[in-house]
Amino acid sequence: RSGAMSQTDPELLLRELGGWDWELCRRELPAVLPRLLISFLRGGTHTGGCGRNRGGPYEVPRDGGAGPPCAAEANRSVGGCRTIVQLLETLTSCVRYICTLQECVPLESIRTLPSSVLHVIKYTFTHCKDSESMYCGHLHLISDLLQAMFKETYSLQKQLMELFDQISVGSASTEGDITDMVSVIHTVLEICSVISNMDHALHANTWKFIIKQSLKHHSLLQCHLKHSDILSGLCKDTLLSFHSSLQLAEEMKMADIQDGTDLRLFQKTVKLCRFFANSLVYYTKEFLPFLSDLCSQLHQLFLQIYSKFPPSLYAPAISEVHQDEISRVFLVALDPLITQLLPFTHFQTNSPGLPAEQQLPQCLLLITIMDKLSCQPEDVQTLWNTGKRLSFLSALFQSFQQCSAELSLPVCLPEVISTGQPEVRITLYHYVCVHLCSFIASTLPSQFPHLEHSLLDAVLGSSMITSLLAMDSWCFLARYGTAELCAHHCMVIAHLIKSWPNECYQVSVLGVLLKRMLFLMAPDHQAEFAHKFLPEEVENLAVWQHVSLRAMNPDLGKRVVQGLCMAALSQCRRWLNSRRAWGELQPVNSALSVLLVACNFSGDALEAELQASILGVLGQFWTFLQAKQVSDEPRLQQTLCLLLHLLELFIQALDAQLISQVFSLLSSLLRLDPPDHVRLAMLDFLSSVGKVFIPQERQVVPQLTYLFASLLADQTWLVHQRALEAFRHFAEETVHEDVVPQCLNSEEIKNKVVDFMAKVLRALMRQGSLLQLSILRVSCIWVGTAHIYKGLRMSIAYLNLQPLPKRACHPPSEEQYKAAVGTMEGAVEAVKLLLQKGSPPAWVAVKLEALHTAIAILRDSVR
Repeated sequence: RSGAMSQTDPELLLRELGGWDWELCRRELPAVLPRLLISFLRGGTHTGGCGRNRGGPYEVPRDGGAGPPCAAEANRSVGGCRTIVQLLETLTSCVRYICTLQECVPLESIRTLPSSVLHVIKYTFTHCKDSESMYCGHLHLISDLLQAMFKETYSLQKQLMELFDQISVGSASTEGDITDMVSVIHTVLEICSVISNMDHALHANTWKFIIKQSLKHHSLLQCHLKHSDILSGLCKDTLLSFHSSLQLAEEMKMADIQDGTDLRLFQKTVKLCRFFANSLVYYTKEFLPFLSDLCSQLHQLFLQIYSKFPPSLYAPAISEVHQDEISRVFLVALDPLITQLLPFTHFQTNSPGLPAEQQLPQCLLLITIMDKLSCQPEDVQTLWNTGKRLSFLSALFQSFQQCSAELSLPVCLPEVISTGQPEVRITLYHYVCVHLCSFIASTLPSQFPHLEHSLLDAVLGSSMITSLLAMDSWCFLARYGTAELCAHHCMVIAHLIKSWPNECYQVSVLGVLLKRMLFLMAPDHQAEFAHKFLPEEVENLAVWQHVSLRAMNPDLGKRVVQGLCMAALSQCRRWLNSRRAWGELQPVNSALSVLLVACNFSGDALEAELQASILGVLGQFWTFLQAKQVSDEPRLQQTLCLLLHLLELFIQALDAQLISQVFSLLSSLLRLDPPDHVRLAMLDFLSSVGKVFIPQERQVVPQLTYLFASLLADQTWLVHQRALEAFRHFAEETVHEDVVPQCLNSEEIKNKVVDFMAKVLRALMRQGSLLQLSILRVSCIWVGTAHIYKGLRMSIAYLNLQPLPKRACHPPSEEQYKAAVGTMEGAVEAVKLLLQKGSPPAWVAVKLEALHTAIAILRDSVR
């Protein structure tokens, strides 16, 4: 019978099938049903059928799809859709009946059923999805039928899934059973891609079926499933639902919607995100050994999510409430996935070529991994700390370095600084530093060499901000670790500085780190440091020029000062008495730097004899310095800057001749357009000149006014700002009041100085905005995008705002009076208790009498 029926029209088949008795249906159904399905899918021969070439519901009309169907074609499609709805109802009834036959259904007994039914489901859903383009202007004629078709297909799929809950595929299953089951899962996966934007509940239930059946038959199917397709589908649908939730949140913020249908839809979409996150975590956990080569997909998923979520510069504008809900419901559910992937080297994706929008997400992902590593076994920590190409910490520093725009704004993130306290917003730099220090505190001893290596690499790197982050972290390590560890690191850093072949950027940053670390050393270790690097030895001056003697106790500092000054003066005299070759200036500059260190520490307590020796040597330098030589020789420029800083310390002890020599050289040098660091050193010196009497007969005043006028008009914002500060110091201290107006040789400069003195920021605001804008423009070019620049230009518009008006001065409140009087009463009680315990010193009576008089005056003023 079934062989004859295969050539019959689908509608006739259904009519004939309706006349069968129960026994005939039961006997013939396994053979007839697949043929019947194929007949409907491939089309009948009459105009009312659903054939591919007859205007049926699975195909557009035969005109190639270029235009809308005619009315006749639409009417034929109505007939075809009605037939499909009847077929779907019949199939649903059949599948439902099979479910009632027995609790456990062998797969081999219904082998041809699932594939046929799933193809019907897939093509019907596809037809519903494409109906708008297929029917165009005639969609209204068939919309009710399409809705019925969708509803019946939904019911059929649901019934089929219930059937598969009863299907058994045991350990004795044949290879055909496994093949059929895998085919079912992969076909349902194809259906997922069709219905992803059609219905949330349907989409979620379809994925539940895939995950459930994959895990139910885990042992049989794990080697046969297309894990890459399933994982890719999960990632794709996770991103789709996440982007949908962001779009809804953005629309609600723009429309200022707080509740209603849009909010409920947003909450449903976020819950769908959580479902996909849980599915990813669950599936990955169960099939982890088969996913090691697919970790890059999951890595990219995290980057794409973080790149569209605050604080990313590329995230849409959404409210904090919606941001919190997405984070609390979705991102928290996705977080365990990171922990599951830590044992795999494939997840260690350094990704040096990431686009600009994924640089911050990469950094945040690495921080999340870093937070989790301390709870991992030692072998996992070793895996990440060694790395194939780059150690984990090195990758973090490298990623942090790429976040130039986020560091410039700066971008802020929530963080709990103190346990039990609410979250506060902190900068990206602060955020990374906090988590990095936490990681350092939990580092295993076996991983310590990798930590030290990464920190040193970052300190010596080319990025100033990354070097600073590494130094901050290293100082935390010195405070958190033992005193012996801090001393050991200081010794190593000092040896590096001493053994470096020449002065360079790396020596400078190592010097900054050594200066900070010395403050953290124990006193006995500081003494050991001074013994190891004897101040009296000239070869150690390269180390001591980077040290602040204020880190040491006063006695040790005084002894070090004596040794350093003797060694430094000896080095200077040796060079002054020689041929004074400009190529040999580095040892002299080290000696002058050490003198600056020693004099800064000693201040007014420097011995008179030693001060005279230093001034004598400094005077000799100024006798042969020439402006043209300084302009041409960079190392001589460094010498000049050091000499100016030293003269600033001894400004009131300088004689008239030396002052005249200094101003003469500076005036000549400024006409030769020296670099900015020389101009800044000039300004540091000029800011102290107000403390001395200016010799009128030596042409110092004209030179002074020229220097200030030129530097105040400087176009470099940093030099201009420092010139304003220096001039203010000079004007406040000098006794030569007639010189002050002479330095302001234009109305523009005069207005800028007056504004600066009055703390009016308007003129500086414009310059500051241009500065930041130029910095951000460079940053955007560096990270390879113009998108950031457009948004950041708006974010610094606040710089053009006028300064806030001064607040009115309100009279003190009653609470302030109560607090002050209460303090006085407390002090009186404290003195009373002391007098009860013993005789006071003689001066106490005098002091009390003075206080009595002061209180009497206060009392009278109150009255």
